[in-house]
Amino acid sequence: MQYGIVPGIEKPVSRIVQGTVMLSGEREAENFTLLDAAFEAGCTTFDTAHVYGGGECERVFGRWVKDRGLRDRIVLLGKGAHHGAAGKRVTPADITADLGESLDRLGMDYIDLYLLHRDDPSVPVGPIVETLHDLRKAGRIHAYGGSNWSARRIAEANQYARAHDLTPFAASSPHFSLAEQLEAPWEDCISITGADNAEQRAWYQERQFPIFCWSSLAGGWFSGRLTRSNEAAHRDTLYMRCYGSEDNWQRLERCAQLAGIKGCTITQIALAWVLNQPYAVFPLVAAYTPGEFQACAAALDLSLSPEECAWLNLER
Repeated sequence: MQYGIVPGIEKPVSRIVQGTVMLSGEREAENFTLLDAAFEAGCTTFDTAHVYGGGECERVFGRWVKDRGLRDRIVLLGKGAHHGAAGKRVTPADITADLGESLDRLGMDYIDLYLLHRDDPSVPVGPIVETLHDLRKAGRIHAYGGSNWSARRIAEANQYARAHDLTPFAASSPHFSLAEQLEAPWEDCISITGADNAEQRAWYQERQFPIFCWSSLAGGWFSGRLTRSNEAAHRDTLYMRCYGSEDNWQRLERCAQLAGIKGCTITQIALAWVLNQPYAVFPLVAAYTPGEFQACAAALDLSLSPEECAWLNLER
């Protein structure tokens, strides 16, 4: 495993972050085995959210941490203020309420890195930053940032923080992958993939601002299960709707070709492409088995040259 640094977090942050969306009380023993394997493989950082499983994912994860006595050794990435049935919820009241409920479910006093799950660009950043700063000052979070926030809005939030002597955003969680999206999988998602988002990527590169990118494997596009010959069997999948372009087919096939040369998997090549980009990147993965997590972690050992990265992205 490799580790990075996020301002405000004193623990090592693993560069592969295991998700918790698959956790369920009905499969708790199986889930504990998965989390044990990820931790034993060096994963210190786990991704949760207030909306996952209606709160069940947080409860199961909290029980695992307590049972194993790991609170001081793991980095918890939590998310809140997701939009709801009544509309957008990026308000001081909703942020505070979601955090409080998540902490109760988790059975914890604080969340290491708290990200706002969505943004509402119609809302001024000032009250948002002030609320997060106050929650950090109270010890309920140690660092904070935005998930699906544009680089422009993060820069605006940090400019406000600097002008008012407040703690700035420490991290961001956009979509970033070798595969370019045809459409966003969910409402109000932000991607920094593709030519249209070069300016955002330059912002991240210049600042080496930590990126906890979701769907780095394009929601299953690079799982290794998909080929042109079995396309019909995958027709109704989210990844086919969001990533099923000719360019992405070619990227997938080039991943398969390079995987054959390097003796690894398509998944590992696609994840290595993300890890070999010039950003402070921490891919979020949703491994469902110990073997899947170990395979993802092995991508850290794959070094891709700039020429190989360009070729995979159809630039050569």
